[in-house]
Amino acid sequence: MPIAALVLLFLSASMHATWNFLLKSAEEKFVAMGWQVILSGLFSTVLIFFTGLPPRSMWFFAVLSMALEAIYFILLCIAYSDHDFSLVYPIARGAAPALLVLWSALFLHEKLTIGGYIGLALITGGMMVIGGTTLWQSNGEKPHLRGILTALSVALVISIYTFIDGTAVKHGPALPYGLSMFVMVPFVTTPYIANRYGWKSFQNVWQKNRGYLLIGGVLGLVAYMLALFAYTFAPLSYSGAIREVSAVIGAFLGWRFLKEEMGGVRVVGSAIVFVGVMVIAVFG
Repeated sequence: MPIAALVLLFLSASMHATWNFLLKSAEEKFVAMGWQVILSGLFSTVLIFFTGLPPRSMWFFAVLSMALEAIYFILLCIAYSDHDFSLVYPIARGAAPALLVLWSALFLHEKLTIGGYIGLALITGGMMVIGGTTLWQSNGEKPHLRGILTALSVALVISIYTFIDGTAVKHGPALPYGLSMFVMVPFVTTPYIANRYGWKSFQNVWQKNRGYLLIGGVLGLVAYMLALFAYTFAPLSYSGAIREVSAVIGAFLGWRFLKEEMGGVRVVGSAIVFVGVMVIAVFG
């Protein structure tokens, strides 16, 4: 892996985990997510006047990715409203690389090395440790299987839109492509959230959390732009995996600042995921 790609992906992972943590800290998580998407879209609208639109050959990819991004945001809000941050986030971000490798192998004909397979095995093992905390917490009660399934659904969507975006930016300019996608997403997510919670909720959340929302809007946009730039010159299979070190950061933030139970065990599982993505980065 090129060193420049590693730096971009680690920065992207840190920013991504931070803005997800800010989302969890908000009272109205659905509405806060809606605001972050709107703000990222507004920032992108301003920037796209300077970059211009992407080539027409990229428009189909941008629209398809936009639809998947909207589904991702909605699923993420549902997951974070019902389940612990450090359970959902590491599983969602940890499973995505394995699926992304599958799509890349099938459609881009990228091949795994032995190190790549070992890395994927470590990622899977880390996910099992993280998910196992749900069973240990249940005390005989029904485990939070809905949370795990929701997280895996998020992972599936992540892997597909990452594959689409990675394929697109290898054949065209990354910046206008990514900005155009962010411009479109609020037109799908905002009506959904407003219909469920009402426009008054948007006003209340803005008054209470405007500082966090502005920071989150910037972080979400910049984080993905950095990842797109890395995808342009690095293998997609391994780039997607390396970016998932955000799972480690996410679990740590949930444990350290949100005082979630069993956080230490989840951090251990996330550390295993981290080792897996690093093995892929070095030996993949």
